[in-house]
Amino acid sequence: MHKAGASKDGGVPRRRSRTRLEDQLARYEELAAELSRIGLIARGSLALRSHRCGKTGCCCTGDPARLHGPYWHLTSKVNGKTMNRRLSEEEAGRYKEWIANDRRLRALVDEMHSVAQEVIALTLGEQNDAPKV
Repeated sequence: MHKAGASKDGGVPRRRSRTRLEDQLARYEELAAELSRIGLIARGSLALRSHRCGKTGCCCTGDPARLHGPYWHLTSKVNGKTMNRRLSEEEAGRYKEWIANDRRLRALVDEMHSVAQEVIALTLGEQNDAPKV
């Protein structure tokens, strides 16, 4: 016979496995920590666009047309209105990172909602399973 909590292989206590609730709480904390490392965020989308300037005699109005550009454009909503802004190559590079950060932020928050729902269900389930005194 061996002591309670000791393993059969030498008397060293075995560490109990984590419960699903503990796993989900740990995952939630990991997500919260990752959230704090996101960095700057920006909403919008980037696209390379070419333009016609409209000046008579310009090569962009010829046949075949040689358009100006391509130039980077940021499209975003500001106070419910769609705004377009032309960006330099450097600005576009920064916006790519900030937009990616925003998408990661949204994905993390969505995952946090899912994990939180499971934690809530598990927590309430444990409370309902507890013996009533």
